[in-house]
Amino acid sequence: MHKCINCSPFILITVIILMACNGKEKKSADIVNEPISIKKDTPTTKSTATAKSAPIINITDTLAIPYHVIYIKDSALTAERLAQKLALIFGEKLAAEMAKVKVKPSGPPMAWYKTQKAPFFFEAGVAIDKKPGKLSKGIFYRKLSPDSAVVAHFFGPYEETSQGYEALKEWLKDRKKKPSGAPYEVYVGDPIGKDGKAIDPYKVQTDIIFPHQ
Repeated sequence: MHKCINCSPFILITVIILMACNGKEKKSADIVNEPISIKKDTPTTKSTATAKSAPIINITDTLAIPYHVIYIKDSALTAERLAQKLALIFGEKLAAEMAKVKVKPSGPPMAWYKTQKAPFFFEAGVAIDKKPGKLSKGIFYRKLSPDSAVVAHFFGPYEETSQGYEALKEWLKDRKKKPSGAPYEVYVGDPIGKDGKAIDPYKVQTDIIFPHQ
């Protein structure tokens, strides 16, 4: 499901920067009494809505891939500040920590959002090849278990991923299943090609994962 980071170790940076450059913030109600936060995208006018193709969302009931993850907890007041902080976390802080504790990236970058509108409270991490030794202050470790999970393989503009969240919530409701943990996003596709140009967003994959009982 997820491909490992090879040439560009932190594809999330470009995902979020593209989102911020478009001037669109992720909007949603905060999580209340459940670990699922549902995104609500900025309303579009009729003219812009008709100009866009609907995102492609393929839903799969599967087992989550187990990962060792190191991550950082942080917050940001705006989408622009979120982009800056994620670039720093993935491009510098976690890269330096991996070198320090002698681990290697072994999977995609990922993020957990406690809120989906400003101010943003989030956890940003990267999959590594083994459990690390003692980590620096402010850097944490978690192991993702191969639990049952429903996954939305999302292809389309990143700012429209709320539709993936909505689809997964409906999937759980229709099957009378309950979430067993907070949802998270896994950034599978790189939005920037080898030539440095942006790839068609409908060819870029983001996995939205809801663990469930």
